[in-house]
Amino acid sequence: MRAVLQRVRRASVEVDGQVVGTIGNGLLVFLGIGSQDTEQDIQWMVDKIINLRIFEREKGRMNESLLDMGGEVLVVSQFTLYGDCSKGRRPSFSGAMPSHEAKKVFDTFLERMRQRVDRVESGIFQAYMDVNLINEGPVTMILDSKEVKSVRP
Repeated sequence: MRAVLQRVRRASVEVDGQVVGTIGNGLLVFLGIGSQDTEQDIQWMVDKIINLRIFEREKGRMNESLLDMGGEVLVVSQFTLYGDCSKGRRPSFSGAMPSHEAKKVFDTFLERMRQRVDRVESGIFQAYMDVNLINEGPVTMILDSKEVKSVRP
């Protein structure tokens, strides 16, 4: 499972011109689901996202997590995080989980996130979306559950 986190002052996502999710201070999470992802990857990713200390209480010092500061989360599915551009000129997405399986994993991820965070919004799985954000910092982090030995099967 891969995620790109962006610390935001606000963010929203639109589908067909209609806002389907919006948040204030918190994190915009672009989430990619890999073909080998399991419940362990979901749990690791949720825990890492909500506890990662990337918010500032004091200027210039990242010492608070999303939970510490009562932040909100907007999750947008993004299979293109599994785009492999190492060969040729067109990305291969063979590392991404097929959409019919990934939808279930995405929904489970949202459910787990909602169990831990008061406000969690999301885009619509497989929809063409317009994402708007005011990036704070900017602070952008990249997470990959497979790069952690304890998550690997």
